[in-house]
Amino acid sequence: MTLQDEHVDAATKPFVEHLDDLRKTVLWIAGLLSSGILIAIPLAPYILKWLKIPYYQARLDEVVPLAVNQVGGGLAIAMRVVIWSGLLMSLPFVVLAVSHFIFPGLKKREKQAIVRGAGFSIGLFVAGVWMGYRWTVPIALQMMSRIEGWMGTPAQYWETQSYVGFVLKLLIAFGITFQLPVVLLVLGNMGLISSAQLRDKRRHVVVGLMVLAMFLTPSDPFTMLLMAAPLVVLYESCIWLIWAKERKNRDDA
Repeated sequence: MTLQDEHVDAATKPFVEHLDDLRKTVLWIAGLLSSGILIAIPLAPYILKWLKIPYYQARLDEVVPLAVNQVGGGLAIAMRVVIWSGLLMSLPFVVLAVSHFIFPGLKKREKQAIVRGAGFSIGLFVAGVWMGYRWTVPIALQMMSRIEGWMGTPAQYWETQSYVGFVLKLLIAFGITFQLPVVLLVLGNMGLISSAQLRDKRRHVVVGLMVLAMFLTPSDPFTMLLMAAPLVVLYESCIWLIWAKERKNRDDA
């Protein structure tokens, strides 16, 4: 091997290793998603019952029943429950797998910031899903029914498959949007953003959060506010936490 060949190998090896790490990460993600789906398969009937609880809490069973209106509808419902539930269960671990992939390119301080944020991330994801399930879904269902009555187009029934997709997508949206504080705190610990910058951009961020909530929730202002309001509170909390961290660093210096 010539000196030139050794130089080429030294230059290309890190890139090849990076591709190998990317391949392993993709396989990990596929495995996590598959595991979530496999876990959801035997639990599908129980998950469906769990998803129906907000429907009964909203007292819609006497107003607009859930029904299946096609042959094979049960199978379609089972597939939707299994796929979306598998995604919901595996999503926090997928985020951790992606974080592990970017670890080698980070400095020690940046790795520590992500490690601290990992547990916080899962906790916020669960909190977002719980909030969506406990409050937002029943209110959103009531609003949909009232809008139908107000427009003079009351539904004879709601398609169960459509209902399942609506609820699970809303829960996933809440879980994902509640990751905003994790991103901000990690960036703050890395020194990439400051509390002053977050305060200066507060108005723009609030408008952005309202727009994001509008796209991720049904088209009624109440559900949008139920998502945007806690996100604004979490954003303000991040400003104070990053400010406290900055003050501690100044005192230690």
